[in-house]
Amino acid sequence: MKTIRILIILILTALSLPACIEDGITTSPAHQPEFSTDTLHIGTIFTDQATPTYSFRVYNRHDKILSISSIAFADDPDGIFRLNVDGLSGSSFSDIEIRPNDSIYVFVAVTLPQNGTYLPIDIERTLRFITNGVTSQVIISAQGQDVDRLRAKTITHDTLFTADRPRQIFDSLVVSPGTTLTIEAGSRLYFHDNARLIVHGTLIADGTPEAPVDMCGDRQGNVITGVSFDLMSRQWQGVTLTSTSSGSRLTCTTIRNTVHGLILDSIPDSDASHPALTLINCRLRNAHSHVLQSRHASIHAVGTEFAEAGAGPVALHGGSHIFNHCTFSNYYLFSAITGALIQLSHLTPDNADTSGLPLTQATIANSILYGSSADMAPGNLDGTQIYLRRCLIRSDGTDDEHFTDILWNQDPLFYTVRADYLFDYRLQPLSPAIEAAFPALNTLPLPATDIYGTPRPPAPALGAHEPIPNS
Repeated sequence: MKTIRILIILILTALSLPACIEDGITTSPAHQPEFSTDTLHIGTIFTDQATPTYSFRVYNRHDKILSISSIAFADDPDGIFRLNVDGLSGSSFSDIEIRPNDSIYVFVAVTLPQNGTYLPIDIERTLRFITNGVTSQVIISAQGQDVDRLRAKTITHDTLFTADRPRQIFDSLVVSPGTTLTIEAGSRLYFHDNARLIVHGTLIADGTPEAPVDMCGDRQGNVITGVSFDLMSRQWQGVTLTSTSSGSRLTCTTIRNTVHGLILDSIPDSDASHPALTLINCRLRNAHSHVLQSRHASIHAVGTEFAEAGAGPVALHGGSHIFNHCTFSNYYLFSAITGALIQLSHLTPDNADTSGLPLTQATIANSILYGSSADMAPGNLDGTQIYLRRCLIRSDGTDDEHFTDILWNQDPLFYTVRADYLFDYRLQPLSPAIEAAFPALNTLPLPATDIYGTPRPPAPALGAHEPIPNS
């Protein structure tokens, strides 16, 4: 029995030796941690507001334990950055061990003080790691941006939003009846979760290709690595033009990250000569529902992109509409797409609602309808007042009274690559849409450039965008 006990002890000792050898702590200055990045870019963040948590990894590529004797900021005297290292919160850390061929996470968050200026201010901190007497570092980089915060704001007199300051909207921004809100070129409106813009009066957004107006959610940075919050819908409710609104016009304006996009809600006084809304070189994108939905209201749109919507980009019910040089597409990321690119209702007496208001009328010319869903619903336009003239359409078909000079079953060759989270609806050099438009079909003035500032030649491309110069 004694011999057996000795043998068991020897076996257990032998089994434990590799672990002891493997788990020994290295003291070699040559053995240093590696980092998933040398600079953690937090991006532009609003001052006086806590950020989400950002992270990077610290790797031990060696066969022994790596003991980091110190982790601390070299230059954060105000303590505005917050750290969590391997599950421990604090401002400095000692003797953090990483097992062989393993890693730990370092989490960083910050609340930046006001800058006293509306220009973004670069902020950079150095996070130092001392390991076996050697110092290494990761740079933490951010931009602090002061903003005007508007909470349940109602505008009761004509107002100009200047571009010198971004605005963050909580709950709602409401434009009263008979009142005009004008938004200057280059302005940025950031909407917090569930916020909305409600227009009972008139909305004028005067963007330019060089200084567009941007209305978007207020989340900054990435959802996950490589996927920006810029692509995420449902960050805020969207824009609603109510029945008392009139004569709204958006130029070089982007509306994105919404639940419901841009809604026109029963504006019966609008018609073909007095549209409730005019869109010029705009981008409406990334909505959980539609990016544009109109009920008994009239819209004029030229040079405008309608894209990325869970229920399909555009829904029209009643009203008189003109769409020239528009791009309708959909490669929505976050759910199955449930609707066509353009959805039409209240089309004929047989399927009209009980309002007694005029049936839907629309002329779509020199445009592109191409995406991962059906082009139009319904597809049969017999008996309707819907007409497509010189459009590129993904479906196969033949011309008739409602479809004339159509480029059937053609690929416009967008730069969009859904799998790479790239949504760029400009045209590649070999696109059949280039120089394919018939300008005589346009019933709206065509801007001299597209939203990117690319000049439109005498023979312009179909859709909202000209090809990238020298591409």
